[in-house]
Amino acid sequence: MKILIIDNDESLRYMLTEFCKHAQWDSDTAENGREGIEKFKSGEYDVILVDYHMPEMDGLQTVREIRKQNEYIPILVLTVDERQEIADRFLEEGATDFALKPVKAPDLISRIKLHAQIANMKNVQEEEEDVFTAKGISKGTLQSIANFLKENREPYSVDVISKKIGLAYPTVYRYLMHLLEEGKVKQVVSHQKIGRPKKLYKWYTH
Repeated sequence: MKILIIDNDESLRYMLTEFCKHAQWDSDTAENGREGIEKFKSGEYDVILVDYHMPEMDGLQTVREIRKQNEYIPILVLTVDERQEIADRFLEEGATDFALKPVKAPDLISRIKLHAQIANMKNVQEEEEDVFTAKGISKGTLQSIANFLKENREPYSVDVISKKIGLAYPTVYRYLMHLLEEGKVKQVVSHQKIGRPKKLYKWYTH
């Protein structure tokens, strides 16, 4: 597997390269978005890691440009910014997932593995994917969430599902909304003793 690392922080590029070596993957690095896009066009990569805050061309612009070239490759965004609106903007541009800095090796390696597997499944099922891609839905990711809910019958919050299967909160929420529309998932409102009622989701058994 080959990873493209796009980050203007030299120490972070080095650390991410070491993560890749530890996982026995090849990696290339780029200091900014422009250089990253040039490398992406001329190389063969399985996953891309993109920093959000970069001079010249930030992570959002970089993700947008890469998505114009390739709609399937997993793009993981590295950021210290936890705001929901930032996550939403990245999802709109086509980001696959997020890793909050400081990045931990086990978490990042498992996310990369997961998204590479999903991307491989996508390539195999490309024809079936057309309908899903139009909605920005990946069949592999959908299957991961559906399988979790089928295996665990009790209702769960988006936060818990996100942690259990290692996908970003915004991603899980978007896919649950899709499953809700399809009538595959049921929303349950749990009334807490303190605070607002919590929305939980479970697989809908007819």
